[in-house]
Amino acid sequence: MNKIYGSAKEALEGLLFDGMTLAAGGFGLCGIPELCIDALVESGVKDITIASNNCGVDGFGLGKLLDTKQIKKMISSYVGENAEFMRQYLSGELELEFNPQGTLAERMRAAGHGIPGFYTKTGVGTVIAEGKEHKDFNGETYILETGIFADVSIVKAWKADTSGNAIFRKTARNFNPPAAMCGKVCVMEVEEIVPVGSLDPDHIHLPGIYVHRLVQGQHEKRIEQRTTRKRADATTPAGAGGGCGDKGEA
Repeated sequence: MNKIYGSAKEALEGLLFDGMTLAAGGFGLCGIPELCIDALVESGVKDITIASNNCGVDGFGLGKLLDTKQIKKMISSYVGENAEFMRQYLSGELELEFNPQGTLAERMRAAGHGIPGFYTKTGVGTVIAEGKEHKDFNGETYILETGIFADVSIVKAWKADTSGNAIFRKTARNFNPPAAMCGKVCVMEVEEIVPVGSLDPDHIHLPGIYVHRLVQGQHEKRIEQRTTRKRADATTPAGAGGGCGDKGEA
């Protein structure tokens, strides 16, 4: 079965509908499916529920879908760095379901393994637990969390073979594997597609059985926050030289 498509637009064709649930990989702007997001904007699909750690930043990543008001609800862990997200939420234009990061990842992974729900201690005694089933195990209270079964998953990998067996680069792996698992159909964009047998089986992060459609393309990989410090000069003590730190994709 040929999984390779010429563009993200082609790969998403026939999958999108108003009111759909979408799972998206990425963390901040690290490892985000940029090509698929642009295709979603172009499609005009609306009232989307998106499960993703965050919603990009103003004007980039999933933030583009906020600008076009195509998102109805976000299921997220972190919503900082995005003024438009805050504005829409506070004005009642956007629904928000907060999830601890580990819980969100496990809800995706659980669905990908056919598990409809699981119990966790995370969130017990907080607003996260409101309205959820409580159960005691060995004297400890746990809450029931349900799996996230998405209509479509959009994820980004570094390299994949033509069957969809994928490798993610360093921290860009983040939410991508569990997001890929929980979609009825997974569309994965990659930087390079190689023949089957080219990748060491022990290095595969995501088996191709979870991947239905593949797109190869160029990615901007924008850095979310850049911080620097002054370069060392002659008066700087030895070992105290300059450097920099970037929050972005490795």
